[in-house]
Amino acid sequence: MEFALFCTIVDILLLLLALCSPCKFIQSPMDFRPLSFLQSTNTSSLDFGRIKFNSPAAVLRPQSPKEISLLLSFLSASSFSKVTVAARGAGHSIHGQAQALDGVVIEMDSLPSNISIHKGTEFSPSYADVSGGALWIELLEEGLKFGLAPRSWTDYLYLSIGGTLSNGGISGQTFKYGPQISNVLQLDVVTGKGDQVACSPTENSELFYAVLGGLGQFGIITRARILLQDAPQKVKWVRAFYDDFNTFIDDQELLVAMPNVVDYVEGFMLLNEQSLQSSSLAFPSHLEFNREFYSKSSHNVYFCIEFAIHDYQAKSTNVEQVVTEISRKMSYIPSHFYSVEVSYFDFLNRVRGEEVHLRSRGLWEVPHPWLNMFVPKSGIKDFKDLLLNNISPSDFEGLVLMYPILRDKWDTNSSAVLPDAGEAGEEVVYTVGVLRSANPATCSAQCLNDILLCHRRVAQAASSPRIGAKQYLPHHLSQSHWQHHFGRRWDQFMARKAQFDPRHILGQGIILPGTKAPRP
Repeated sequence: MEFALFCTIVDILLLLLALCSPCKFIQSPMDFRPLSFLQSTNTSSLDFGRIKFNSPAAVLRPQSPKEISLLLSFLSASSFSKVTVAARGAGHSIHGQAQALDGVVIEMDSLPSNISIHKGTEFSPSYADVSGGALWIELLEEGLKFGLAPRSWTDYLYLSIGGTLSNGGISGQTFKYGPQISNVLQLDVVTGKGDQVACSPTENSELFYAVLGGLGQFGIITRARILLQDAPQKVKWVRAFYDDFNTFIDDQELLVAMPNVVDYVEGFMLLNEQSLQSSSLAFPSHLEFNREFYSKSSHNVYFCIEFAIHDYQAKSTNVEQVVTEISRKMSYIPSHFYSVEVSYFDFLNRVRGEEVHLRSRGLWEVPHPWLNMFVPKSGIKDFKDLLLNNISPSDFEGLVLMYPILRDKWDTNSSAVLPDAGEAGEEVVYTVGVLRSANPATCSAQCLNDILLCHRRVAQAASSPRIGAKQYLPHHLSQSHWQHHFGRRWDQFMARKAQFDPRHILGQGIILPGTKAPRP
């Protein structure tokens, strides 16, 4: 770290410590250690990806939004050299998006969660007011005490409210209810200028929509009002397997066209036996797969659809019959159709079991070179071929998610970016997640770098006009790539940046005019 920049940060902290007595919320400059120590022990330089380790000069653990406001107001108004600030929720970023090299990381989990549930009436919806640093699992647990829950989820619930709302928040419910950013009624935000602002679709709406899916570029979400609905008691969870890609996607699109009866749809590409077993960890039944799925001499690619139907235990609804009627319309491998009934909580928290299993094997806290893409329907077959041409199914470790979402469930006012609809006005967009793990015991540093280069090639080829894909949880290495990512919305993005964070204090790794590109 350059000595001048270090002194700048120390000066800022000393002033803030003097203004905010008692000084409980900013890490003392006396606690700083050499860079190597921070990289190995400081969680603020670490994320789930374990690919980048950008150490901050200081860490803020605020007890209230006012303390965040004070920091950003001071930095915005000061004549100091540019200092980058990043908000860190659960640290589930992949490419260091919540890190701040030589800057300040704000640890959002220190804010009191104070989850408040409001049960609706005939004329008003149910909702929850919750801190931006709280986790979705905490909101689920509190909401279920009132028989309520959010409508839209992520697959993994140990993520922060503010973190997923800054990106989108997607899962198998997205086709029906839209992403999490489409299920927000109100936000409290601290802008890059330090202003504390309450915003909604009707009040300070430009900031409201800018922050949702805004990659942390315009403000820090300190509180959100999340739309709730009645929670079911049980879930009927179904899995069907395929050996033909076209049939697989046709059946997925069949399911998402039935939102009145189907509540959740996701799909997987199964590249080998390991990915088959990994995808089955959360499914609580013995699947008894036939041996023809995988053998020593076979590296066939199979596909799996899982869908779910909420069971409110109403006497007028026979969930088994609904599943039977749906399955008759599908074209899966006849011998590979499985269903199980689980509690609503266990279904939503299904990935937790996979986490516990991987932790027990020492495979959770390893590098995760993930690639997440939104692919238009017209390009999904080409994308599948592109992916299989660039990876080796025989030694692939991880999962490949692939499932459809619907464009009209996304609010176009938000900052989130989907592929263009094209001349045909395509409604269906596919979510693809290449969720790889790099076990250090079998994958060296060069191996990890090769995976990252592979994903970069795939992402670049997929973003060409032939396929027209966009990255989700984007990561780009140049301003031109960011401009291409936002496309015709780049001017809107820059106008919002100038309005809410004119000093470019808020980070997330986006290369803007006048900023320095990060190291690859």
